[in-house]
Amino acid sequence: MSDHHLFGLFVRRFLLEEVVADRNLTRNTQHSYRDAIRLLFGFMAERHATDPTRVTVEQVTATVVRAFLVYIEQERGNSVTTRNQRLAAIHSLFRFIGRQVPELVEQATHIQAIPPRRAPTAVMPYLDKNEIDTLLAIPNRQRAQGRRDYALLLFLYNTGARASEAAGVTVGDLVLGAAPAAHLLGKGRKKRVCPLWTHIADVLRGLLGTHAQGPQDAPVFLNVRGKPITRFGIHTMLARTVEKAAATTPSLKCKRVSPHTIRHTTAVHLLRAGVDINTIRAWLGHVSLETTNRYAEVDLEMKAAALETCAVHEAEEPNHQVPHWRGDTDLMEFLMAL
Repeated sequence: MSDHHLFGLFVRRFLLEEVVADRNLTRNTQHSYRDAIRLLFGFMAERHATDPTRVTVEQVTATVVRAFLVYIEQERGNSVTTRNQRLAAIHSLFRFIGRQVPELVEQATHIQAIPPRRAPTAVMPYLDKNEIDTLLAIPNRQRAQGRRDYALLLFLYNTGARASEAAGVTVGDLVLGAAPAAHLLGKGRKKRVCPLWTHIADVLRGLLGTHAQGPQDAPVFLNVRGKPITRFGIHTMLARTVEKAAATTPSLKCKRVSPHTIRHTTAVHLLRAGVDINTIRAWLGHVSLETTNRYAEVDLEMKAAALETCAVHEAEEPNHQVPHWRGDTDLMEFLMAL
């Protein structure tokens, strides 16, 4: 086999040219693609006794990829979601290979035809209004750290920002005048603007003080050492706050609360307040409307549960004769004939 069909050469070009240079994918996505390919090389070396440096593209068939997917699920114990992420990386790699080498298009097409597995829909966690209020009441706003914690919690709830987005907010990203807003940099380096409540604009002005007129690239949220807070620092702050709040609001003990839970909470509360689904999509920075529609499903479940509590049941109308469906033989014969 000629050298230009060595798998490693295409992998190198794919990661450097396609992933980094052309598509400019986020660092996390780059790492995800790299890890998927690294695992695939390891699988080939272990199961097929093949030196990774000598693996050819032709050896990585659709059958091998399917076996690899079974391996990462059954032997490595990866979830369906992780399995689908690995497959997405392989799909992207072979899409690139198919464009580079016409004679490999058929093989690439077979691999791209391997479908993702349907993952079970996880229950979307969110907080009720009283639980959010309890969290916001925990920080001691007489102290600098408490003021930071309160402002950060309020910012997460107002904007629905991801932890990484909140950690990256700078002074220049905030508009704290007559129409307060925050500019956020989300997944795929997509920018969006979220309106801010007047109250949080006041809180942020108080938090920044004279720094509001300082360098535009200065971070808004700092840790106790005066350095920019990280997304891990935000997770730690929230965990600490939830632990204290659970003492007075026991329902929090039964919920796994993360910054993403606050993000879900923002969406559900906006929906319940009458904000349309497309506005919420733009607010949260979702690429797909399908993602945002999950909140509509949650809202419908809540409304159905509320409706059930005031439903009129048959026992309350003793004189009402309900026809038995088996009595309509013509209808049943019609349905059976379809």
